Amino acid sequence: MNTNKGQTAETLLGAVVIAVAIGFLGFAVTRAGTAGTGRGYELWAVFDNATGIGVGADVRSAGVKVGAVSKIAFDPQTYFARVTLTIDPSVKFPDDSSAKVTQDGLLGGAHIALAPGGSETMLAPGGEVLQTQGSIDIVSAMIAMFGSGGQQKEDATP
Repeated sequence: MNTNKGQTAETLLGAVVIAVAIGFLGFAVTRAGTAGTGRGYELWAVFDNATGIGVGADVRSAGVKVGAVSKIAFDPQTYFARVTLTIDPSVKFPDDSSAKVTQDGLLGGAHIALAPGGSETMLAPGGEVLQTQGSIDIVSAMIAMFGSGGQQKEDATP
């Protein structure tokens, strides 16, 4: 009879673990892709390279999170990435502000850094951040810094 109690306890523990896992899964599914959306106003910016940015990525100003990326779309007319930012409603940015895709580190992700401009006119909800800088290709930058692997160009003059 002692084995029946052990099996019952194991079955109950297994059921609790499965219920908790289903709860976490349900929470994850309902929250997926909604980070930062729903609260705030939207701005948008166009980048030539949005590598590393995904829906839910931070939007920061002075290193402090002020919003999140809520949508990324490819514009087939311009061949650029159109990124929609949802900004905290308590934060307003001048209309000459700039946005830059910034890497968190060599192995980390990326975020959008918003730098406020000096204008007294604020961006309206749905407005566009006109001054942008896309991601920098780290591999190309390293090749430019350190050369092409020690290969030297031959001089064409005799």
